[in-house]
Amino acid sequence: MMTTTVPAWFADLQDEARAEYDTHPMPSRRDETWRFGNLKQLDFGGYTPDEGSEIRFSIPELPDGVICVPFEEALEKHSDLVQKYFMRNEPRLGSQKFAALHKANVKNGLFVYVPDNVQVEKPIEVSHVLKGSNKMTFPHTLVVTGKNAQVSVLDRFSSANDDDANICIAVNDLIAGEGSRLTYCAIQELNLVSRMIQINETSVGKDATAKAFTMNSGAQWARNEALSILEGEGAHSDMLSCSIPSGTQQFDQRTFQHHAAPHTNSDLLYKNSLYGNAKTVFSGLILVDEGAHYTDAYQTCRNLMMDDTAEANSMPGLEINADQVKCSHGSTSATISDEEIFYLRARGIPPHKARRLIARGFSAEAVEKLGNEALEDAVLEAVERKFSTL
Repeated sequence: MMTTTVPAWFADLQDEARAEYDTHPMPSRRDETWRFGNLKQLDFGGYTPDEGSEIRFSIPELPDGVICVPFEEALEKHSDLVQKYFMRNEPRLGSQKFAALHKANVKNGLFVYVPDNVQVEKPIEVSHVLKGSNKMTFPHTLVVTGKNAQVSVLDRFSSANDDDANICIAVNDLIAGEGSRLTYCAIQELNLVSRMIQINETSVGKDATAKAFTMNSGAQWARNEALSILEGEGAHSDMLSCSIPSGTQQFDQRTFQHHAAPHTNSDLLYKNSLYGNAKTVFSGLILVDEGAHYTDAYQTCRNLMMDDTAEANSMPGLEINADQVKCSHGSTSATISDEEIFYLRARGIPPHKARRLIARGFSAEAVEKLGNEALEDAVLEAVERKFSTL
């Protein structure tokens, strides 16, 4: 539970957020940011804010100067830092109302601050375990790196049991300082009667590199909104995702690569393997500001249709307001070819195992771009858990 020593600025912020949530309209079918979205999933009636969901930390030995504490402790002991970086950008991808709900109710999460020239070699891991029935939880992850610093963080989301329906509205603030390397990975394995909204805001400074990876295998419905702002010259951003919906699961993915400075680079790769009557939505935009010359940006969404009844909707886009840029975007949806199956069958692999091997390899391409062995192993283990149920 949150301590009683909440700073005045945060209490005021939460009051303002409650008012904003009450007055902000619900998304509608006329909203471009909710095109193809399932608005029925936004009915949160009967759900109450939860203080009982469990949060577990696995923190390696940290160098001197690194701050790594629960969010409520950071509010008490590092209030100035939290105030400087907490949700400083307004959401732009459709979930402003739910970001306000998160801000008004956030009670737990993680705060990490890595000072200049300090490297944290092993990942910091946080597990959010949803408990109870008809509860809503609002975890927050705030990670800040100083100049030439390095850190990686893994967020896990799971359910205590398979029967309790819950809603998780999670927000991540990732701030990569000049010349730093920040890697964030989220693994979502909620039960199949729960729902999730995850909002990822990444700011990348001069000559910094930020990687944000999302893996979805659980939840009845999940919406991921990922915004990366390349604020400093020479900034680089990787936006990665691997999702495996099955049955009637629906994953809604919205992305924004915002190039606000010249000589910046971003690379987005989203991979979806769809089974049964699953559905995915991908909508991505690359925006290049005036003056952000020599931008280099890529956006790719690939869908592997494992059943004819699955549905994938993809809407990549570009808005370029500068010269000397190199930008590309694209989306593909395809099935496994007979030639691929024949190749593996000729080597003694049964058809159903051959299909699974191909799907695993399809997912692994995005995972390998993490460039962090510990995080890659964690994601691949989650991928394996999902495939073992199919």
